[in-house]
Amino acid sequence: MSTAMTTIDNAIRSALMPTGVLRASINLGNPILANWDADNKQARGVSVDLANELARRLGAELQPVVFDAAGKSVAAVTGEEADVGFFAVDPLRGEGLLFTAPYILIEGAYLVRDGSAMRANEEVDAEGVRIMVGKGSAYDLFLSRELRHATIVRANTSPTVVDEFIAQDVEVAAGVRQQLAADAARLPGLRLLPGRFMVIQQAMGLPRSRGVEAANFLSDFVEEMKATGFVADAMARHGIEGAQVAPAR
Repeated sequence: MSTAMTTIDNAIRSALMPTGVLRASINLGNPILANWDADNKQARGVSVDLANELARRLGAELQPVVFDAAGKSVAAVTGEEADVGFFAVDPLRGEGLLFTAPYILIEGAYLVRDGSAMRANEEVDAEGVRIMVGKGSAYDLFLSRELRHATIVRANTSPTVVDEFIAQDVEVAAGVRQQLAADAARLPGLRLLPGRFMVIQQAMGLPRSRGVEAANFLSDFVEEMKATGFVADAMARHGIEGAQVAPAR
């Protein structure tokens, strides 16, 4: 166990949780990270387990701040309505946040109708093609930068992307491979394009105003959670498949 994890400076503790409790922003829009447990009326998942462990290390009460979309979760931490969060690393988000190295790598995939002529990811960026994404999601940010010909259409949240894709008769849906695969199993006449169009680096983040020392502490925490098997165990416990623990920093 690293020194940073055994002795926590009071200044770091105050920077991480100025209100005296650890407010963790939890995004339900990514099923690999968190889901809503209706029976217990609380969020559960890998990100929740990490937040609980961080709070335990800090000797603090955890106060989850739960959102249905990544953009809202990012805004909460950037605006200091929450102290830490779990996000896909993106340069635009980095303007207001300090990120750790990633703890999980997730594949981004495309979904089309069975009758679509598209057979490969490279065929998606074409004139007349509309791609449905979750507003403010990692896919939205990435595709907004990378697409040259296709048009982006935005659903309010990532979990509603496929339903909106169908309702608005859009050509392609983009998102977490596991979410799209579940929707394809739920709804007839849909298929995923093979492979992936991006790899999403899921990391922890905190407001830039909290300082480099607090960010370094959080980075050390994430590295330990990967090295000790905590992240892998949490993924197994929550039945997460198709993602992988990120390599050491």
